[in-house]
Amino acid sequence: MINLKNVQTEVDTGFLYNILAENEPDPNVAKVFTEMSAIEHGHALAFLAKHNLDPSHLPLPSGRAKTLKLIGKIFGYDYVLGVVLDTEKSISSSIVNARKQSKTANSISDTAHVTILKNILNNHTEISGSNLARFEKRHRSVGGNALRAAVLGGNDGLVSNFSLVMGIAGATSGQSEVLLTGLAGLLAGALSMALGEWISVKSSQELYENQMQLELEELETNPEGEEKELALIYMTKGIPEAQARTMASEIIANKDQAHDMLIKEELGINPEDLKGSAMEAAITSFILFAVGAIIPVIPFFFLTGISAVLFSALLSALGLFFIGAAITLFTGKTIWYSGARQVFFGLAAAAITYGIGTLIGVSLE
Repeated sequence: MINLKNVQTEVDTGFLYNILAENEPDPNVAKVFTEMSAIEHGHALAFLAKHNLDPSHLPLPSGRAKTLKLIGKIFGYDYVLGVVLDTEKSISSSIVNARKQSKTANSISDTAHVTILKNILNNHTEISGSNLARFEKRHRSVGGNALRAAVLGGNDGLVSNFSLVMGIAGATSGQSEVLLTGLAGLLAGALSMALGEWISVKSSQELYENQMQLELEELETNPEGEEKELALIYMTKGIPEAQARTMASEIIANKDQAHDMLIKEELGINPEDLKGSAMEAAITSFILFAVGAIIPVIPFFFLTGISAVLFSALLSALGLFFIGAAITLFTGKTIWYSGARQVFFGLAAAAITYGIGTLIGVSLE
């Protein structure tokens, strides 16, 4: 039986490229996305033809692809672009590995799609003015990182507190003990996540600010040297020497513009990154963790004993399955596989802590 999974991937990727094209304000980039969509559609048809299948066997876009379209409408299409880039990287990696195993020569087409998408994100020399700002913003947000953080933050809260609650439920038979422990675990975990995120963002900002200050001092004391460095950077990107030196000279003439460009090109720092709020990141982490952590505690507000344990396990299993299903937006795995895997590991962890709690409870009696 022919595996149509690869065809579905091509259909979904083509569908998402078309969505990106329809919502891309830059006509040149939109044209690229449209042509990429047509290429993916052609790949899918070629696969069917290779296996003597009629084009009518071409599947429709999957539920995953349609969900990503909805996410794009709500959160912005940069998230969709991020998922497409991840998909292309995965496909490219598989092709390269297959060539290594079969000892066949690499082809430029193996990584062409990844290269095209990276060029769209990184080729600032062809973009100016407002478009540059938009692409800088896109570069920072691409990859669906915010969605990943939301999913993984909720997963951390759910799994850790579910295991904790089951351990205490196994060791005691009291409703109040489990409630107290569950809420304490929620607060402790959420506060720990929030503090960790705050420190991470704040320390990164302080490090960047220090590096930017050093770069400003170098620009003021040795502008000629900085101009030469900037020209060399452009030359290593493939820009002809004369053009690279002209670009560097024009940029250095404006100190503010030169400073921004130097910290981007030399240090890889975008000044916009410093505008992120450490407190906002901390609060977001707190909320995401708490949302997951409260799920296994809810039944113990109303029930006691084994009824509360079973209901907590049911709610947590549903939450774990939902998280597993959400992860498929980034991995491309089937919802049932990813959801069932998440439920299995979550319930296994909770069962172990419940068993240990029961043993401890018996030994203390």
